[in-house]
Amino acid sequence: AQDLVFGAPLNADTVRLASWPRQSMPSGAITDMSRIAAGTNVAIRPIARGEPILLSRISDRAILSANIPENMRAVTVPVNAVSGVAGFVFPGDVVDVMLTRQIPGEGASGDDQMTNVLLESVQVLAVDRRAGENDTEPAVGKTATLLVDQYGAQKLTLANKIGELSMALRNVEDQLAGETSTVTLRDLGGSGLYIPGQRGLSVRQASAPARAAAPTPTVAIRAPAPSSGTVTAAPPVYNGPTMTVYRGTDVSTQQVKRHGGY
Repeated sequence: AQDLVFGAPLNADTVRLASWPRQSMPSGAITDMSRIAAGTNVAIRPIARGEPILLSRISDRAILSANIPENMRAVTVPVNAVSGVAGFVFPGDVVDVMLTRQIPGEGASGDDQMTNVLLESVQVLAVDRRAGENDTEPAVGKTATLLVDQYGAQKLTLANKIGELSMALRNVEDQLAGETSTVTLRDLGGSGLYIPGQRGLSVRQASAPARAAAPTPTVAIRAPAPSSGTVTAAPPVYNGPTMTVYRGTDVSTQQVKRHGGY
C-alpha cells in the first residue's frame, strides 16, 4: 500500500490484497494476510508501492545478514571522504575496490607507490549503519560494508593491513569485469623531468651530508700547435647531468643520460 524501506513494518496499514494474474504470479509471493496480520515482519529490502511482497524480502528481524546470499560474506572496511567517493556511495551501489601501497623491494622508497584494482563489481550493503537503498542524502561515512565471496573477504582483510583502500563508483548496470593494470608514479607522466641540485645531483641526494672534497688532480696536456690560419670548431659543450666518480684520490666526471634519453 506504500513504499517500504529497510526495517519498515508490514501490517494491515502498509499492506493490502490486490488481484493479480495467476500466470504472472512471482515465485514466493504472499497470497494471504495471515503472514502479515501478526505485524512481526519487517522489510529487509526496499519494496515499492504496488509491488508484490515476496518471502525473500521480509523477515521477523531487520538484520543485515538476511540480505547476504548463500556462500557470500559481508566485510566492513574503513573509508573517508576521498576513498568513499565524497559520500555518494549508498547501499545497493556497485563499486570497484582499489588498493594503494608501497612497491615492495629493498630499493623502494616511501615515494614509490602503486595502485591496483583489488576487486571489481562489488555491491555495497551498508555505509556506516545505513542499510536502506532509499537513503540518498550524501553523507561521508567512516565504514562501508561490502558483499564479497570468501576469497574476496580474505583479500579485503589483508589489503586493509598493508595499504589504503579506495572505492570507485561504477554504473550499476555495468557488471562486466574489464582489463586492469597496476599504476605507478611513472604512469602519471613527467618521468623525464628532474630538479637539479648540487653538482647535478637530485634534491634528495644534495641534501645528504657533503663528502670531503678530493684534491684536484693535475694532468699533462699537449700544448696547442702554432696557428696556421685555419679555424677549428670547438667541441660541443655538454650541459646535461653529470656524475663525479671517486677512485681513491682519482676523480673523474662522467656524463649521464636522463631517463628516456633526453
